[in-house]
Amino acid sequence: MHRTFHKIVFRLRQYAWIARAWLRTLRWKMLGMRVGARTLLPPIHVTWPHQVSIGARCLLEHGIYFKYDGPWRKGPSIIIGDGVWIGAGCEFNIHEKIEIGNHTMIAAGCRFIDTDHGVTDRSIPMIAQAGHKSPITINEDVWLGADVVVLRGVTIGRGAVVGAGAVVTKSIPEFEIWAGVPARKIGIRPNGPESATRP
Repeated sequence: MHRTFHKIVFRLRQYAWIARAWLRTLRWKMLGMRVGARTLLPPIHVTWPHQVSIGARCLLEHGIYFKYDGPWRKGPSIIIGDGVWIGAGCEFNIHEKIEIGNHTMIAAGCRFIDTDHGVTDRSIPMIAQAGHKSPITINEDVWLGADVVVLRGVTIGRGAVVGAGAVVTKSIPEFEIWAGVPARKIGIRPNGPESATRP
């Protein structure tokens, strides 16, 4: 009896979540965000909805912050491909552009920052100095562990893996494994099951 009751309650909660997510997604679309088929949005924060494009069949968790950091201009500047998973509490702090390829996995707490502050003149407060901006590119089938920080100008190649807590300041070639602060190469992904049997 209790088991049946719990199943019913679970189903009702599931249907209620889907209904709320569908309405939320519709609202963001009406405000200018592009959202692909079979992608439903949890509670998120967005500064300029028209700057965000999310592909089909994506899975997003709560608390993601899509922050386009600048005045109004034509978008989108935050472009997410199909089948992407983004964990809770990720932040996209974007002034220029970020592109994320299909089937990429981004764990909770990751940060993407495509601009910095100037530090070259000690007579002027850093907040008043012009910074540098460069787009970020994450190619398809990349896995970023929890709390990874990706800084301006970085390109992460197809199939690469970045360990939890890493700070990525340089571009990563495809299929390589990086970790650390700052991130550095620690390995390369094997090329299929046959690689395990090689001498």
